[in-house]
Amino acid sequence: MADSYDVVVIGAGPGGYVAAIRAAQLDLKVACVEDNSYEGGLGGTCLNWGCIPAKALLESAGLAQTLKSHGEEFGVRPVDVDYDMGAAVDRSRAISEKLSKGVAYLFKKNGIHTVFGRGRLTPERRVVVEPVNGEGEARTLEAASVIIATGAVMKTFPGFELDGKRVIGSREALALRDPPERMVVVGAGFVGVEFADVFSAFGVDVTIVEALDTLVPLEDPEIGKALARSFKKRGMTVRTGTMVKELSRDASPMGLTVESSKGEERIYTDLVLMAVGREPVIGGIGLEEAGVEVADGFIRIDERCRTNVEGVYAVGDVAGQPMLAHKGSHEGILAAEQIAGLNPHPMRYDNIPSVGYCHPEIATIGLGEAAAVEAGFEVSVGKYPLGAHGRALTAGDNEGFVKIVADAKYGEILGAHMIGHNVSELIGEVGVARMLESTVEELAAHPHAHPSMSEAVMEAAFVTLGRAIHL
Repeated sequence: MADSYDVVVIGAGPGGYVAAIRAAQLDLKVACVEDNSYEGGLGGTCLNWGCIPAKALLESAGLAQTLKSHGEEFGVRPVDVDYDMGAAVDRSRAISEKLSKGVAYLFKKNGIHTVFGRGRLTPERRVVVEPVNGEGEARTLEAASVIIATGAVMKTFPGFELDGKRVIGSREALALRDPPERMVVVGAGFVGVEFADVFSAFGVDVTIVEALDTLVPLEDPEIGKALARSFKKRGMTVRTGTMVKELSRDASPMGLTVESSKGEERIYTDLVLMAVGREPVIGGIGLEEAGVEVADGFIRIDERCRTNVEGVYAVGDVAGQPMLAHKGSHEGILAAEQIAGLNPHPMRYDNIPSVGYCHPEIATIGLGEAAAVEAGFEVSVGKYPLGAHGRALTAGDNEGFVKIVADAKYGEILGAHMIGHNVSELIGEVGVARMLESTVEELAAHPHAHPSMSEAVMEAAFVTLGRAIHL
């Protein structure tokens, strides 16, 4: 006999667990299926082996870097400081464990039935759950609606397969208690630059290799150039416009052959961290059998997270770009409310912030200058450098800038691009302003607290309007 539910969610990551909670709040009977074949609990990769532990390590790295760079001028003279990567890892694991237990508590509080095992969709909205340890029997769950939230996994390419020891991905990097003397990070997206930041702060000789022309190549080029300057100042080696060709992993140290416009070169390293992206988990979950359409490697959904199969939804990384936890969570809420008949507003995919938590931080939303011009706007750009910004100076971190791209005619905020101290906490203001169809005039008109980093948004708005105050 099959267990029957109003909603079965496959996956308990940021998209899945949030969808399950919201559906339960709407008085739906909910089960959430979670593949427990890897170490960690509810909360998925993000909470257990991604966003959360990585940011915990970055906080440790920030403290370590501050002591190294600014301890004396802050009036704190470190004596015999021990930079213990193992202790930082222990702290990060404790935080992940606490939050995972918090998700389990929320499931219990909301009456959500947790089913551990590997979920597979079958026709007529049934989900078969097979045990991952080979013990026990498969179960079948019947559902009026199914939400697929299976997430994504690390990817690599031939010749650079992960072995968990000398060639690793983010999962292994998060548990690396004894860092090597030398490390090469392949890929300079947010994951790559964040790990480069962490290991450099703990004394590793870090080289970053990126095939495209700048670090964080999907962001405003000025941001990538500013980050490269900061990383080089800290002693990291940055090689952009450089392809990895071959790895002699049996040698000690390993020899990595790279190629740039200057020709081929050999880099010697103890460890290679692959940070070349993630790919959605769509194999082995029954999509073809159930008739669910896939396009460009992702489950195809409409503006309300519905697939082509009635009653089947998809959210998060498996449902398309951007592959960000907060995007998945909001899709999960939307899917649950759609199932409950609330007819929620569709997602605004043009207003999702993207943040890198390296030091200095990076935060962006909306269109860049070039994209805005290409879209037909006459643009006005306001760039406010943080070099003389009061709050940045008091924090001892005044690198970077805040840039706003606006429509010159009406003042519509088309996008914002930031690099600097705590800018992850500033981007939400711009996102809300865009959601409310505010203008740069209104950003400038609001008296921001002084001294605060948020003043940098106001100052950039003034520059956009041609009324710069502190420039």
